[in-house]
Amino acid sequence: MAVVVAAVLVGASAGPAGAAVAAPSLSYLKPGGQPRLVEKVPVNVVFVGYQPSQVAKSAFLGELAGGYEPVVRSRLWYGETEKLGITYKYDYKLTYANRNYEDKFFKQLGKLAKPAPLTAYQQAYNDQANNVLDITANTTIDAPSVEKWLAFNPPAGVDTRRNTVFFVNWYGRSDFRHHVYTKTGEADPDTGYDFGAERDSRKMIAWGGTTADDEETGLGATRRVWFHDLSAGPESWTANYDVDNADVDGDGVPDYRMPPSWEYTADGYRAPSALAGDLGKITRYVALNLLFTTSPLYPVELPAGNPPKTLDIDNNTYEGWPGVDASTEYITPKLLVDELSELRWRNRLSHDFQDLPYDARAEECYLGVLTEQSCYPDSGLPAIGNLYLYNTENLDRALDDQGRVDYEIPLFNYAVGEGVPVPALGFADDDYTDGTQSYVFSFISPEIVEAGYGLTTTQIHEVGHHLGMSHPHDGYDSASGVDYGGSGEFYYANVGDENNSMMSYIDVNWDFSQFDRDNSDRFLTAAYWEAANRLAATVPAGKGRTALKAADLLLGGASKAFAAHDYRAAYALAEKSYDTVRSIPGVDRAGVAATLKAEADQARSSSKVHEPHEFIDTLAPNSPRSQP
Repeated sequence: MAVVVAAVLVGASAGPAGAAVAAPSLSYLKPGGQPRLVEKVPVNVVFVGYQPSQVAKSAFLGELAGGYEPVVRSRLWYGETEKLGITYKYDYKLTYANRNYEDKFFKQLGKLAKPAPLTAYQQAYNDQANNVLDITANTTIDAPSVEKWLAFNPPAGVDTRRNTVFFVNWYGRSDFRHHVYTKTGEADPDTGYDFGAERDSRKMIAWGGTTADDEETGLGATRRVWFHDLSAGPESWTANYDVDNADVDGDGVPDYRMPPSWEYTADGYRAPSALAGDLGKITRYVALNLLFTTSPLYPVELPAGNPPKTLDIDNNTYEGWPGVDASTEYITPKLLVDELSELRWRNRLSHDFQDLPYDARAEECYLGVLTEQSCYPDSGLPAIGNLYLYNTENLDRALDDQGRVDYEIPLFNYAVGEGVPVPALGFADDDYTDGTQSYVFSFISPEIVEAGYGLTTTQIHEVGHHLGMSHPHDGYDSASGVDYGGSGEFYYANVGDENNSMMSYIDVNWDFSQFDRDNSDRFLTAAYWEAANRLAATVPAGKGRTALKAADLLLGGASKAFAAHDYRAAYALAEKSYDTVRSIPGVDRAGVAATLKAEADQARSSSKVHEPHEFIDTLAPNSPRSQP
């Protein structure tokens, strides 16, 4: 690509001295417009232990969408559908594994299976009135080992470098053993608590998304695999152990769940004819919408006049826990920076922290969140907005790196003593005006530590939201225009948490998945392309011809790399295009920044206040994270 760019620069001509310079003909750069990124996304679906007679191709494909257009989900809270300029067109390839492959795979599962007591949720299944069978013995299987085997031993013709779902069913074979999948050995860095080892609720039926360079279980080469096994469990996360009750979360709405594979029978929880459609739903509403090709929660370009190159994690702690210095005891700065740097690999990240006074006013606003009392009653915001308003009022004492970095990520931590409730583990707030991200809030108390959490992992997760990442259990379906989470008709979407993503609630790893990295790079490709378009609209007439042509060529390279699934290259080329336009003399960078601010101010005066939802990462007693 560098050679081609050089040829354009050498070959460009400004024309005779004094002559007017015609506007260059541009193929990709569209001054003032949106990006035009299109990817034909290969989607491999491999059925292992399911026969075509069980999962008919037509019924399965009938649940799927032909494509997807990501949007900024936070804008939806304010009635705005902001597309990124990305169009995905799905290219499905279905493979039914033959008997030879199944024998090899299930032999491998048998080798990995280790005898274990029944989980609390398998016992709860046995205690149901309508269960088809009783589980009398159990085994545990290391999930990362299964992912690695599938990644490097796929059926012939399946390229696991591309998005691949393995649907597994061991039940019905003579060598079947009841089992659950585990991921252990990655304890919370601040408390040493290993959720994967200690809690039955973290025994899983699905896993995948591990990167090549994951420090604990890296694959060694880039693969994009997620497997889902209905013959495992039953388990807590999707509540598929409960075959008696329609409404498992008690909200008055029936919850759609996929039961264990043996429950797809005439006398079971689900008719056999429903199996193909159920696996299709998991493919569309979990694998595609929540893992492979997601929508960002917040704008990835961040609330800055220009896309920032340097980011500072500005960590501020209100020390209200008597006798405890929470900022030193429960924050591991190196892990925080390292993990976020793997997601935003083209940004240079730094970190600093300070303690803030937990004085009477700070405490009043904090406690008001818990008692639903606004400490700014004239603002019109709900009580949850107390923390946003208080920290906005005192922002100058927190953010202290202006001019040294392009953007400071504002983190505010509240450490409180025994018996003082917390509103959540954390949340990445917006600005209560137009869905732009604002501050990251995290909470720590003796009870939080007792539950196994420090501050570091909450901060990685919440900053992940601030940088645009959604949960793998809630997202957007562009074909229907529905934004959904793991409840009601989409309860089964909770299984998306069972992947190697920091954005999950399952707490068995602290890394961003390969899917997270892919999506972040795609989003940033679009963001830099749009930023280049925006700046190009301010280039003075007759100026910058050579640079505009070079920027156009770079975007052409980004478009081709994107289409070829090389997201890192696409991101780098789009950023280079933006830098090229930005370097043109006379380009109005300040004017663009002022326009963006004016648009935000306009939204601020006209938008309705939202009620918080997806970004609240709760530890409520009935939440999945709180289960034993």
